[in-house]
Amino acid sequence: MSAASDGLEGIVAAETVLSHVDGEQGRLIFRGYDIEQLAGDTSQEALAALLWDGFADGDPASIGKALGAARAVAFEIAQPLLVPARSLTAIEGLRLLLAALPDASDLPHHVLATAAMPVFVAALARDGLGQAVLPPDPALSQAADFLRMLRGEPAEPEHVTALETYLVTVADHGLNASTFTARVVASTQAGVFSSVVAGLCALKGPLHGGAPGPVLDMLDAIGSEDRIEPWLERTISQGDRLMGFGHRVYRVRDPRADVLKGVALGLRGGTNRIRFAEAVEAGALKVLARLKPGRRIDTNVEFYTALVLEALALPRDLFTPVFAIGRVVGWTAHILEQTQGGRIIRPQSAYVGPMPKAAA
Repeated sequence: MSAASDGLEGIVAAETVLSHVDGEQGRLIFRGYDIEQLAGDTSQEALAALLWDGFADGDPASIGKALGAARAVAFEIAQPLLVPARSLTAIEGLRLLLAALPDASDLPHHVLATAAMPVFVAALARDGLGQAVLPPDPALSQAADFLRMLRGEPAEPEHVTALETYLVTVADHGLNASTFTARVVASTQAGVFSSVVAGLCALKGPLHGGAPGPVLDMLDAIGSEDRIEPWLERTISQGDRLMGFGHRVYRVRDPRADVLKGVALGLRGGTNRIRFAEAVEAGALKVLARLKPGRRIDTNVEFYTALVLEALALPRDLFTPVFAIGRVVGWTAHILEQTQGGRIIRPQSAYVGPMPKAAA
C-alpha cells in the first residue's frame, strides 16, 4: 500500500469538467472560462446554466424562472421551522431548514436546493431580529431577491451587482472540503438534499467557511493606520496567522482576491472602511516580505470577501451562510456529476494501531 497523504495532499480523487484550480499560476477556471471572464458579467442563474450543463437542462432564462418558482416553495417550507430555529446560530438554523427539504419534492432537487438558500438565510436573519419575514419575488434574480428579502426594500443596483459577482466568484473551487464532502455523500446515492446538508456541515468548520469574519476582527484590533505595521509585526513575530493572507493551494495571488478587490473599489466610500483595509493589505504584504523572506504569502479571497460583505451591510454571522448561497451552485453541479457516473467513494486507510497478541 502506498504511503498515506496527510489531508489527502496531492491525491486525485475525481475527474471533473467543472472547475480547475492552478495554484502555481494563480488561475481558477470554470468550464473553460477564467474566473476574471465570468465575474462581473455573469448572473448566478447564468453560472448555474454553465455548471449544470450536461447534467440538467436549462438556459439562464429558464433556470431563473425555475429558481423563482422554487423560492416560493422554499418559503413555505421555512415557515413552521423559524420558531425552533430562534435558539440556533445562523448557520445551525440554515442546516435545520435545509434538512427539511423533502426528498419527495416534484421539483428538480438541485433547483430547489439552490433556490432555498437565499430564502432560508434571509428568513432566519429577519426572524431572529423580530422582523416580519418577507416572501420571495419570483421575478427577481437570486441576488436581488436575497437583498430585498433581507433588507425589506429593493437593493441598489450596484449592491446587487456586487453580491452577484461575489456569488459567482465563490461558486466552485475544485475539491475543497465541502465539495468533496458533498460528492462523498452523493456517491452513496443519498440524494441532492442530504449531500448539500453534508456540504454545509463541512463549510461550518472555521478552517473552511469562517475566515472572512476574523478578517474584520483583525481590522477592529488594528484600529487606525498608525498602528498597522506595529500590530502586524507583533502578530507575525508571535507566530499568529494573519487572516486573509496565504492559501493552501495558491502559491501566488488568489485570483478571486483581485476580482473581489475590484468589487470593493466600486463600493468604496461612505461609512465603509475599504480604504483602511487597503492600507492594512499594503502593510501586511510589506511586513510579510520582510519577516518571512523567500515565502510568497499573498492576499486571499477572504480578505476582500470580508470588505465586500461588510460594505453590503451584512452581519458577520451571515458571512458563512451567504458563502453557502454562492457555493451551492457548485455543490449541486458536483453532486449531479458524481451521481451521473461516479462509483461510491471509498478510499483505503493505513492501520497504525497495535496488532493482536499471539495466543500463548
